[in-house]
Amino acid sequence: MEAISKNFFLYLSNNKLLDRFAKRFGAKFGADKIVGGETFTHAIPIIQQLNHDGLEVTVDHLGEFVDCEEESRDRAGECIRTIQQIASGGLRSEVSLKLTSLGLDISRDLVIENLSLILKEAEKHEITVTIDMEDSSRCGETLDIYRELKEKYPNLGTVVQSYLYRSDEDLDALNDCDPYLRLVKGAYKESPKVAFSEKKLVDDNLKHLIKKNLLNGHYTAVASHDDRIVEYTKALAEEHSIPREQFEFQMLYGMRNQMQKDLVEEGYKVRVYLPYGEDWYGYFMRRLAERPANIAFAVKGIFSK
Repeated sequence: MEAISKNFFLYLSNNKLLDRFAKRFGAKFGADKIVGGETFTHAIPIIQQLNHDGLEVTVDHLGEFVDCEEESRDRAGECIRTIQQIASGGLRSEVSLKLTSLGLDISRDLVIENLSLILKEAEKHEITVTIDMEDSSRCGETLDIYRELKEKYPNLGTVVQSYLYRSDEDLDALNDCDPYLRLVKGAYKESPKVAFSEKKLVDDNLKHLIKKNLLNGHYTAVASHDDRIVEYTKALAEEHSIPREQFEFQMLYGMRNQMQKDLVEEGYKVRVYLPYGEDWYGYFMRRLAERPANIAFAVKGIFSK
């Protein structure tokens, strides 16, 4: 039943008609519980409160699969303005972005041009930028671009997904560039030709990747709401005397709030992934697919006044 539910919401996440409907009627149906508003200005008070509570933040201007050069440049401009507002407001926040929003599906030169402008501004303000990972068809090119720009911009991170067979080899290939990696399970619908379909195999591979990246000495963001993954990471760090400055936990805004607070009280760094923007629909559906309990957010949103 859980697999059927996941496939259903992943199917809905790619429905263009429903996406247009969602943009028209705004972040209703519970989306406002996990999205920080339609503009970065709306998100600022949330970031300030999270910072006050001892939490770090990474913000993501929602939107992907841009097929217009002008729009990709607009997206880059939005990222640059966000970085400037983070700096001027003294906010403890990084920035996450998707390469398809910067023109990956249009031209490699265009996405590198846009990303380079963002990274120059981020470097000026000592703000880290993380390239979110998308579906497997874009994984190789995303990591190639990451490697190319990481040489010039050390404040650049990216994501590796444990449900992909290739991820262990990707860690080996990235090892020499001192990567800043966010390690996740993965949220896209993938073919069994490229991805593990069994949850246990995905979880086991995530543990393997966490251990490998940490023991290689690289900064690691463990992005999971799974108690077992969190406890595994804590035990691993204790066993191998890995300093807490070498890793952090990352969780989505609006999810596992008590766990976030508990980890902060224990002295761990916790970063909240806070998306904002009008293109919230696909993100929201993937969150519902990841965890059936998230559906409660949607039901509450529909019936609340």
